[in-house]
Amino acid sequence: MEYGINRKDEEIIILILQNSPMKGGVMRKYSFLIVGAVVTALFLLNGSFVWAAEKTGFVDMSEVLVKSDAGKKAEEQFKKFFEKDRGSIQDKEKDLQKLKEELERQRPVLKEEAWKAKETDYQKKFRDYQLLVKDANEELQAKRQDILKSVVPEIVNVIKAIGDREQYTMIVDISSVPLAFYDKKNDITKKVIDEFNKVYKAKK
Repeated sequence: MEYGINRKDEEIIILILQNSPMKGGVMRKYSFLIVGAVVTALFLLNGSFVWAAEKTGFVDMSEVLVKSDAGKKAEEQFKKFFEKDRGSIQDKEKDLQKLKEELERQRPVLKEEAWKAKETDYQKKFRDYQLLVKDANEELQAKRQDILKSVVPEIVNVIKAIGDREQYTMIVDISSVPLAFYDKKNDITKKVIDEFNKVYKAKK
């Protein structure tokens, strides 16, 4: 999930803007999705986003997740979980490839009935492989969601604290909202990483 923050009636409101904050690292590499939702505070005018804001800050949630200590730890956990299943899937792929090559070599000399039997056996093993991959992907997606659930809300709390302390009207996640230009002097990404690292270190 990717988050933005908007201030309304002197109160910071956390907005879920879009999905998939981990654009870099393991999270992006294996392309698993977490569904997010646009909640509010975006006003569409003549095809452009208009931000009703007096003081706007910017944060790159993807960078926070990749570079923060907790984000690196989460990525490490996900990678270990991925590696656990990758070996068995690769073994199945190799077995299927060998079986397919064997079928192609034997087809000219096999009787039709014998070849059909081997082809049926191959198709069954291929379907089993597809189910294995599907189950592994679903398990990885669930694991990714669990990992992000433990990290992202804490990052949002840090962003909210900065926004409240420094009187930002809105803080926009630039990894989820396409902006042609923004004032980089109001980019608080490094500050978020530094403060989030302190929070993470204090909890260890």
